[in-house]
Amino acid sequence: MTTLIAIVFVLGLSVLFTAALRAAAGADVAGPATAPQQRPVLGGSDPQTHAWQRFHVRYYTMTLLFVAFEMEMMFMYPWAVVFVEEGVKALAEMGMFLVILSVGILYGWREGIFRWE
Repeated sequence: MTTLIAIVFVLGLSVLFTAALRAAAGADVAGPATAPQQRPVLGGSDPQTHAWQRFHVRYYTMTLLFVAFEMEMMFMYPWAVVFVEEGVKALAEMGMFLVILSVGILYGWREGIFRWE
């Protein structure tokens, strides 16, 4: 019961704090924005393309390659600790994991992700 009361108390404090911050931020506003202030800009100049334009498909393969390397590193560090306890079983599991990631890296290589244009 005390845990529930503590949760409700913290939630109430956060709501009050948020309301106070919003009220303080609203007091600084000097009125509605003018037309030039409402216009979207990009680095001080007008944007040349629409905000919803599509990205080139090469970013998709680059993202896959990044995820492959990131997942490899994310699981290698804790695996080093487990390897000491498990031994060959952990080595076989990491080998299968690295083979799966290697397939993704080879796919990226085939798609030409390592060629910068």
